[in-house]
Amino acid sequence: MQRLTTLLSAALLSTGLMAGVAQAQDSSSTANQSQTQGQTQAQASDFSDQQLQKFADASQEIAGISQNYTQQLQNAEGEEAQKSIREEANTKMIEAVEASGLEVETFNTIGQAVQQNPELMKKVQGMTSGQ
Repeated sequence: MQRLTTLLSAALLSTGLMAGVAQAQDSSSTANQSQTQGQTQAQASDFSDQQLQKFADASQEIAGISQNYTQQLQNAEGEEAQKSIREEANTKMIEAVEASGLEVETFNTIGQAVQQNPELMKKVQGMTSGQ
């Protein structure tokens, strides 16, 4: 159970990083952000089992990436080296989400819903424990 909580925590932590990257790329995202947050709760029950499975799979991949890059960050010397490692980690995490078949925005929305809905979290945890 602790492994699953750690897995989801790493995935949700990384989604915050990915959201920051997406916001930097899209100046209009701030205006859309409050609308998206309002829709998150409404859409929480609208995710298919297939989307949740993709989220679970991507979360596991991201947890591994996060663990690898956390070790690299701990060994990095200087802010520039740490920034480079963070950017590389973000790129790898985004690639993992996209490889799962989800868009980053959808992954983030599911992540927020999972965080806010204990029943949804249990469902996703059940999907990851089978692997």
